[in-house]
Amino acid sequence: MIASAVRHDPESVSADLLALTLSLGRPERDLIIIAEGNTSERIDPDHLVVKASGSGMASATVDDFVVAEISALAALLDDPAADQAAVTAALDAGVINGRQRRGSIEALVHVSVQALSPDPTATRFVGHTHPTQVVGLLASIHAEHAWDRHVYSDEAVVIGRPLFVPYAMPGIALGKLFHSTLRERVTETGVMPSLILLGNHGIVAVGPTADAVDGISAMAVKGAQVRTIGYSVGGVAPLSEESVAKFIARADIAERVANISQGSL
Repeated sequence: MIASAVRHDPESVSADLLALTLSLGRPERDLIIIAEGNTSERIDPDHLVVKASGSGMASATVDDFVVAEISALAALLDDPAADQAAVTAALDAGVINGRQRRGSIEALVHVSVQALSPDPTATRFVGHTHPTQVVGLLASIHAEHAWDRHVYSDEAVVIGRPLFVPYAMPGIALGKLFHSTLRERVTETGVMPSLILLGNHGIVAVGPTADAVDGISAMAVKGAQVRTIGYSVGGVAPLSEESVAKFIARADIAERVANISQGSL
């Protein structure tokens, strides 16, 4: 029998994580509906708090989260024999107050970010949502390359260089593909991307603070809207890599980038 790698511990849920969850879940933002989406916070070297499966973000309380063991779940991502049944068992926190509590089906995405993070302070918070504007592009013929180039200055500052992960079924299949693709990027650059785009699915925003994740999520939506408008009137004219590099190197902008890296948007 596979041992559980999660536990129910409402006292481990911070005010910042709960506030981020409620903010991303606000209906007018159109980032998620029903019980879509999930958030997490790393609370020590081997544990994160992640939203439980089936809980709505807009009405979340501290009871709607579980504490997950990063190393145990990351081992499943590296195990060729691991299947969905193994993940389901590992995410099971048992029956709490008459209700089954299990870590989100997409908890493995959060685990992967933390397991591969070169700097845990920079990846403390993670928010996964399904913004309609972004999913529209990620379900289009432009999905893989839509974010290859920046289309306006602020997204270069706030988001940097996003990572695209092709579609895989949520659960162990997505977890393993996400893990291998993210590992390649981190090995290449030594930096965790702040925005990860999931084909036909949604986004993963990563930051040192809850405010950073909230801002990155909002900027991803604006980027999708700008691109959609551009495609609708003949195509997108991206900024040149040279102009972006010069902009980022400016003293005032470099200072802003440093502030953003610390979570001050």
